[in-house]
Amino acid sequence: MDPVLAIVLIVVISLAVGVGAFFGGITYRKKIGEEKIGSAEQEAQKIIDEAKRSAEATQKEAVIAGKDEAHRLLSEAEKEISERRKEIQRQERRIQQKEETVEKKLDGLEKKEEAVAQKNKAAETRLEEAEKIKQSEFEMLEKISGLTGEQAKTLIMSNLDNELTHEKAVKIMEYEQKTRDESDKIAREIISLAIQRVAADHVSESTVSVVPLPSDEMKGRIIGREGRNIRAIETITGVDVIIDDTPEAITLSCFEPVKREIARVMLQKLISDGRIHPARIEEMYDKARRDVEAMIKSEGERAIIEAGVSNIHPELVKLLGRLHFRTSYGQNVLDHSLEVAYLCGMMASELGLEPTMARRAGLLHDIGKALDHEIEGSHIEIGVDVARKYKESEIVVHAIHAHHGDVEAKTIIACLVQAADAISAARPGARRENLENYIKRLEKLEEVASSFEGVERSFAIQAGREVRIIVKPEIIRDDDMVLLARNICKKIEEEIEFPGQIKINIIRESRAIEYAK
Repeated sequence: MDPVLAIVLIVVISLAVGVGAFFGGITYRKKIGEEKIGSAEQEAQKIIDEAKRSAEATQKEAVIAGKDEAHRLLSEAEKEISERRKEIQRQERRIQQKEETVEKKLDGLEKKEEAVAQKNKAAETRLEEAEKIKQSEFEMLEKISGLTGEQAKTLIMSNLDNELTHEKAVKIMEYEQKTRDESDKIAREIISLAIQRVAADHVSESTVSVVPLPSDEMKGRIIGREGRNIRAIETITGVDVIIDDTPEAITLSCFEPVKREIARVMLQKLISDGRIHPARIEEMYDKARRDVEAMIKSEGERAIIEAGVSNIHPELVKLLGRLHFRTSYGQNVLDHSLEVAYLCGMMASELGLEPTMARRAGLLHDIGKALDHEIEGSHIEIGVDVARKYKESEIVVHAIHAHHGDVEAKTIIACLVQAADAISAARPGARRENLENYIKRLEKLEEVASSFEGVERSFAIQAGREVRIIVKPEIIRDDDMVLLARNICKKIEEEIEFPGQIKINIIRESRAIEYAK
């Protein structure tokens, strides 16, 4: 057989077999699909039947629930209606009882009105009888006394006038005493208000200044060969230079504060410059003197600006600046003068006076202390002479003269200066104790406060009027702080003598500290 024919025959047979298989598969798949469709229709019909049955059951339940709810609402409505009917019946009974009560009261009022009318009638009759008796009594009195009605009236008024005169005198005395008491009260209020509004720095009195040194080697250079440098310093400045075992410091001692300040500034300049010999000392002394004079002028100008006064002679301004270096009983005199000026101005304002003149007198009241080391006499006499010399008003001069009671105060300004000076001098920690006692008292306060368990640090501040205590939060709780403050107060009262009162201020805080690296 021809190979080509054989191949064609094979291909034809294969195609026939493939077509037969294709149509057989299609018939089989169609049969399977019809079977599945029939099964799905049956399942769908079952689901529809079940849904219908479920809907009918749900509908029956809803109808039953609706009937129950309607029955419940009807019962509640009937109950509410019954309660309202009962309440209406109660209200009707109350109204009926009130009406009966009102009717009874009306009947009683009518009876009372009739009784009152009868009583008024009887009273009018008796009043007429009393007028007749009164008239007859007057006629009888006139016959007995031999005075007419007008004469008797005049006599009574005369006696009454005498009595009123006595009463007026008594009342005037009462009002005078009351006025005095009120004046004292107002004065105390004005002074206390002025004290509360002024706070001043407390500066301890001292006659020495300490100059720090970069090293102890500098002491030898200051002394110089055979002591020539230290002799030159003491001669030119008039200040004692004390060189002792105190490390890296020397002490300057002089009763005149301006000289001491010039010497201090000069030494600082010499130490900074490093060249210390007699010629350089004289040069630096001139520079230090000019610097201190400029500082004196600056402090004086600052004082008059802060006090709010003007037109003060330039020499008085310099004297005010000198007070910056002057202390008296533990007070810086310039600060004290400014404080007195503030107090005088405040009290003058409270009294309705012009405060400018009061502040001026307060600022200048101690001006004599700037010269009391150089001129003989008390600071009051020196201050009066200086104020007159530089053409201050007589009001200011008189206030300076009278502020310590040397002469009688004749003006209100002088009285205000006296009061303000006493207030400023009497502040706790301002005066009445020397530097050593003052420092010991502060150290004792801190020592007492630190003696309690849980206290980390303590600081005596406000010139010893307050102790600020920092406690350890892990030992002292918030509840323990009140008890700790009370115990510290008791111990201070038992062991320390102090003026006024001391405030114990305890601080407790927790901190968390971490470092980002």
